[in-house]
Amino acid sequence: MVKRTHSSPYKLVIGGEEKYLCQCGLSLNQPFCDGAHKLAKDEDGNRLCWYDDAGKRHEHSGEFLDIRTF
Repeated sequence: MVKRTHSSPYKLVIGGEEKYLCQCGLSLNQPFCDGAHKLAKDEDGNRLCWYDDAGKRHEHSGEFLDIRTF
């Protein structure tokens, strides 16, 4: 399991073009940001949460059923 602590993308400028790299781990367009970090904007950093394929947040309860994978 990987704990993600960033809640916003990392901006890169390549050849004058802005690109944003995902740092939250929720983007379906890895390694680029697709705005999915907005799902975790109000997430409590002291709780362990995961997101299903529909983007619904679940608090960890000891099992990871239907956990989103890449």
